[in-house]
Order: sequence, then C-alpha cells, then structure tokens
Amino acid sequence: MAVQPTVRSRGGAQQARRTELAAFLRSRRARITPEDVGMPPGLRRRTPGLRREEVAQLAGVGVTWYTWLEQGRPINASVQVLDAVARVLQLDVTEREHLYRLAGIPFVPEPVSDVEAVGAEVQGVLDALCPLPAVVLNARYDVQASNVAYRTLWPMASMVERWERNIIYKLFTVPDCCSTIVNSSEEVPWMVAQLRRSYGRHVGEPAWESFIALLLKESPHFAQLWARADVAAPGRRVKIFRHQTVGTIELTSMSLSIDGMAEHRIVVYTPVAEEDRLRMQRLRDIDDPVIGCPVHGRPLSEVLADGARPTPSRRTA
Repeated sequence: MAVQPTVRSRGGAQQARRTELAAFLRSRRARITPEDVGMPPGLRRRTPGLRREEVAQLAGVGVTWYTWLEQGRPINASVQVLDAVARVLQLDVTEREHLYRLAGIPFVPEPVSDVEAVGAEVQGVLDALCPLPAVVLNARYDVQASNVAYRTLWPMASMVERWERNIIYKLFTVPDCCSTIVNSSEEVPWMVAQLRRSYGRHVGEPAWESFIALLLKESPHFAQLWARADVAAPGRRVKIFRHQTVGTIELTSMSLSIDGMAEHRIVVYTPVAEEDRLRMQRLRDIDDPVIGCPVHGRPLSEVLADGARPTPSRRTA
C-alpha cells in the first residue's frame, strides 16, 4: 500500500514550530547551572540546570510568560525579550539564529570583523594563498573575508560598510564605464542564475527578500535577468578583468567548500597565462592605484580619505 504524504496546514506548522521552540528552550536551560550565572547552587534540585523562574528573573520577564513560551503556547515574543533569554541561556550565534527562527522573528546578526566572521583558521588559509586573490563568499555573494591580493584587485568590495560588501550589488550599481568585468555579458547572467538557485533555499527570509527587493529597485538590468528565472550551479569560470593602469587580466575562479560553514565557499583566482600573472604583480607593486574608469577614476588614497566613496553619485567595485 502506498503511503500518502502528510500535508501540514499552516496552523499545524506553527504548532510544530512552537513545540520545537519549547523543546529547544528546555534543553538549553538544562545545561546552564546556577554557578554559570553567578547564583548559589541551592538545595533540592531534582534536575540539573536553571529553573524556569530563575531564567525569567535573570531575563527580566514574567514567570508566567516564560512558562507559556517554554510550553509552546501561542504567544508573541519581541526581539528584546528573545535577546534577554538568549543572553541568560548563553546561546552562541548559531543557537540564537535557531531561537529566532523558531519564534518567527527575523534574525539580524551583530556586525563582526572578518576574522570573527570566518574564524582565524579560514582567514589564515586566505592569507596563505597570496599572491593568488582569494575571498570567502556566502550564498548571497556577500564578501565575508578576503586576502590582500583580492583587496588589491577589487578594493571597493572590501573597504565599504559591511552591508555593501556584496559582489552582486556592486556589479549592478556601478556605471557601465566603471565596470571591471570585460566578459560581463557572459558572467553576470550566470552569477544571477546562481543567486536564483541559492534564493530557492531562502524564499520568504527577510534578509534575502529585502536584498532582492533592493536590487530590483536599484537596477533594471538585474530585474530583467531576475525575471528569466534561470538557475545555475557553482563551477569553474574564466573571468576577464580590466584595470586602467595595467590592462586586462584573465583569471580562472575555483570554489572550495568550507567545513562547518554551510553555504559558504572560498573562491580562488589563478592567472590564466604568464602575462596575467605579471600584470597582477605590476598592480600589487603600485603604491596608489587609480580606482574606477578614466572618467571617474581617482587614486585609492583619495577614495579612502573621502570615506570609501569613489564618485559623488555612484559606487564602483
């Protein structure tokens, strides 16, 4: 007899999420001892860990409210309350994100440095790959960390505010004359198709939806490519970059997965020919390279002095 799949209603899915939230909170509470939060151990504790009323007291919330939350009742939790509970339960970033998702609250991680974002070991790998440019990207093409060679080739993908360090965003918000990709007609549609494939795993997530909405608003070209609904998987590519000081550089990109960092990859660029390697070396030897096209370009030192903004109106990558 064939087994019919179970179709879970929206209400059933919400109840399942609340049940999972309750179980998660109980498990995290059980691992925190009174000593961990500066409280005396006390007597007559039937189980290890904090009591519900102790978590509520330390988080500054009502005992009844927290009890209902841990029982999986249909109550609403604010960001401030979840932050307080997460602090008391000593949740790490991954656990906090899980807590927020189960509670139905968008999770916005706190800003971190590159080393904090990827870990010292991964940053060490990036640095060891020099003089090859290397970068850590997530599924949305956010630049999480990079090495000196990468920042030399594409400084404006690293020196801007963290929210703006996104390859796709930079590609679609620069004037055409300032674009550094020569074969953009081939590479840009492929990158959008790869972004579309990743988006399929994150439909409805606030961070992704706001990012796509921003691109649709900023770039008619992106909107046109996005409307195609093409999808593509990561793979080895040949990218041709243009720098007004040294000319064109052809690089082969290769993606490497990272243990323990889902949907992140190290992208390494290797020169296609000897002349490409020599041009990369010439670029590294320039003390103050010009950023941008011949019309809008300015020395890197001026860009940095002006708050990492290459032109008055548009941003370059």
